[in-house]
Amino acid sequence: MAKQEAAQTPLRPGRVPEIKPGKYSDGHPLDKVQYVECKLILKPDRFTSAKVFQEYSELVGRVAEKFDVGFSTKGVVLKPEIREVLFFDTEGFRLYNNAFILRRRIAYENGFPISDPEMVFKFRHPDVQQAAEIDLRPSIAGEYKIKFKAEVLPLKDQLGSYRVLFSHNVQLNLSQVPDMDLTSLPKLGEVFSCISALKKSKDEKVEYVNHTIVEEVLQDLGTLDFGKGITATCNLALWRERGMHKPLCGEFAFQAKYKRRDDVHEKAIEHGKQFFIGLQQAGHDWLSLGTTKTGLVYRLKGNPPQARE
Repeated sequence: MAKQEAAQTPLRPGRVPEIKPGKYSDGHPLDKVQYVECKLILKPDRFTSAKVFQEYSELVGRVAEKFDVGFSTKGVVLKPEIREVLFFDTEGFRLYNNAFILRRRIAYENGFPISDPEMVFKFRHPDVQQAAEIDLRPSIAGEYKIKFKAEVLPLKDQLGSYRVLFSHNVQLNLSQVPDMDLTSLPKLGEVFSCISALKKSKDEKVEYVNHTIVEEVLQDLGTLDFGKGITATCNLALWRERGMHKPLCGEFAFQAKYKRRDDVHEKAIEHGKQFFIGLQQAGHDWLSLGTTKTGLVYRLKGNPPQARE
């Protein structure tokens, strides 16, 4: 799926734009987009019980059938997962204002953490070349994973089309960097050299954004099949503030992975586009336009950042 905005006309509609050849400072070739993730931000008021996940799944099934997209719920059990999400930034949101996002996430079961805390550091931007040229690889001895996604969202002010943000990110478990200080911007800059120039002092601190802990309630919905070997897992999530349990938003998302752009058949792309637009139209009363989950957290206390989302 692809970049489609009034001011831009890609050479091959529906395709992720090509990245110009280049290298990072150590000679490693630029990372390429290998994931497409489509997202719909939903109004939070419908999320009053677990049955809402089933209601939206039924909507997904109806739209999938209309556009000849397979939808399998085999093995899916209505049992939402609980995860805690924190965003870290400077007091003036210097990371986010420069298109960087730093997030920590912990999964819970029966009230207790069940996995190593995961940290995701990303650069998200509407220009694929700028996103590709940021070297996200951390200076650590431990393991990490690079993911480069095309994130497809509705237009900010209307239904029936889409826009694209390119999310270049690195994922790692905090056990891989046991000595990293998440509260120090200079120390973070030593791990992620791409933000080292953002520090203003050697003692500069970061803290969790708007003093907000997000509780994510996540439910797998099943698998979408767009044909020609392209499938995507899909899920539905509710984000709410921990403590007061104030709902922030919902999000429906589906993600597909590919190795090369040319591996994705035009028919699968067309099915994906039709399904994404059709779901916007069929579920228009669910939709909340013009933001992302991260953007909502940053705007909770006023003083909105100048993000590129």
